Amino acid sequence: MALIEMRNIRKVYNNGKDNQVEALKDINLTVNAGEFVAIMGPSGSGKSTLMHIIGFLDRASGGQFFFDGEDVTKLNDYKLAEIRNEKIGFVFQAFNLLSRTSALDNVMLPMVYANSYKPTYTVKQMKERAEKLLKDVGLEKRMGHMPSELSGGQMQRVAIARSLANNPSVIFADEPTGNLDSKSTVEIMKLFHDLHEAGHTIIFVTHEESVAKEASRIIKILDGDIISDETH
Repeated sequence: MALIEMRNIRKVYNNGKDNQVEALKDINLTVNAGEFVAIMGPSGSGKSTLMHIIGFLDRASGGQFFFDGEDVTKLNDYKLAEIRNEKIGFVFQAFNLLSRTSALDNVMLPMVYANSYKPTYTVKQMKERAEKLLKDVGLEKRMGHMPSELSGGQMQRVAIARSLANNPSVIFADEPTGNLDSKSTVEIMKLFHDLHEAGHTIIFVTHEESVAKEASRIIKILDGDIISDETH
């Protein structure tokens, strides 16, 4: 069974108005568990819109979307947020770390949110898991540091550790190397490869061809249409 299946997904902004924009046009896409996928396209192509819909950050204007066999198209916002907390991990270009919160507490945050939907972790369990995840990404000596005390590459490692907090089904990354230098880009992509080899499904958006080539499947999107889908 496909982890993600999209049928004729459309996204229209300002529907019915003079400035209406059709961001996605009848997208059909299937992603199986365990794949390492890059979604590539220039600015304004629709790639981030597609990512946000797949990751439950936005809703489609039309079509059907199945996640892990469940039709999620008509689920209410509360249920979508619950699935997002339990099954989705996000890594963003801008890191999106809380600036006055330590690396350890940033990684614990998704578990705190998960507890608000369904009590799952004790404080001790959250701390122990966050510590393990930070060790896994090579930051065992930076757990008490604030984001301002970390390099760009280190902040992205914290963000990756945070994305893994609730053991998600899939990790989404939106331009995860966009704010990094070339050395940090290589290190972060190696970390994604390690996660993939450990069994994680990874889908990331990029406009950089050299970064996209790190994935085993490249989907190219232009003007809201998928123009190529190649596995290599």
